Amino acid sequence: MSLTPEQKKHFRTIGHQLNPIVMVAGNGLSENIQLEVDRALEDHELIKVRFSVGDRQLKKQLIQELCVIVEATLVQEIGNLALLYRKSSAPNPKLSNLMRSV
Repeated sequence: MSLTPEQKKHFRTIGHQLNPIVMVAGNGLSENIQLEVDRALEDHELIKVRFSVGDRQLKKQLIQELCVIVEATLVQEIGNLALLYRKSSAPNPKLSNLMRSV
């Protein structure tokens, strides 16, 4: 899914105040991490993920892999944080970061 520059700007504004929900260590993307990110995206739609890997290229590769696996869009990558977005099939107004920010 492609986002317009206006959407990305809006999502970055919302994401600025969010804390990372999932942390990926140097051992890669385990099945549990994939499931947790998938669940978090379904609940919150917009999440931050922290990558604690030493190599910059490995980090970029893991972010791209994760986006493909969970069918999310990378909104922003700053340092060790990635801001991911995926539209929820049935967003919960109490959980969705997008609906709570309005």
